[in-house]
Amino acid sequence: MKPVAIFRHSPTEGAGYFAEFLNEHAIPWVMIRIDEGDPVPQSAQEYSGLVFMGGPMSVNDDLPWILFVLPLIRDAVVHDVPLLGHCLGGQLISKALGGIVGKNPVKELGWGRVEVSDNDIAREWLGDIREFDSFHWHGETFSLPKGAVHLLSSAYCENQAYAIGKHLALQCHVEMTEHMIQQWCDVGANEITANSGSPAVQSATEMQLQMHDKLPELHRVAAHLYHHWLHGLTH
Repeated sequence: MKPVAIFRHSPTEGAGYFAEFLNEHAIPWVMIRIDEGDPVPQSAQEYSGLVFMGGPMSVNDDLPWILFVLPLIRDAVVHDVPLLGHCLGGQLISKALGGIVGKNPVKELGWGRVEVSDNDIAREWLGDIREFDSFHWHGETFSLPKGAVHLLSSAYCENQAYAIGKHLALQCHVEMTEHMIQQWCDVGANEITANSGSPAVQSATEMQLQMHDKLPELHRVAAHLYHHWLHGLTH
């Protein structure tokens, strides 16, 4: 089986629980460290799937690697190679497929309730899950590209996830681990303080106090999504 390619855009925003999930299911994977200067592959057909993680940058920034990632995403769609995007990754997929990425009404930082859309495609991806607490860390959001089906929303961000066939784009972070949350609270301390007045921003203390109770359920939701995504992998 060809490996799954995981694209890391920041040293603190790795694959997290998703890597654990792939290892548990004996799915080979490789990490492409954009943050360390790894080149962007020219063809999606080298891999069974492409997974894009988060990052503090914007997809609208003038970054040279974005010019290579966007056509790679379109190449994956053409050749039926499944895409999976987390936060920035979901925004990259949206922009590559004709969507718009712009400022969200408020920043979402920390834990927040997400509701599952009432449609058949959402039920295919999430089964009987109707709502759950996800982790959030974003100031921008995506629109739905042509052909996308809405999957998730929150009180502060309408488009938290969508699917296009076997492709899945997430705005929220279902891949979190305790270590990642602790890291983000450290490196994002100033961002938390600067946005403490937002109704969608928790303190670092709140985020970490809640993670022990909320992460097991979040991983159950993530596993449901990842299981469905695995069905589309090319071999």
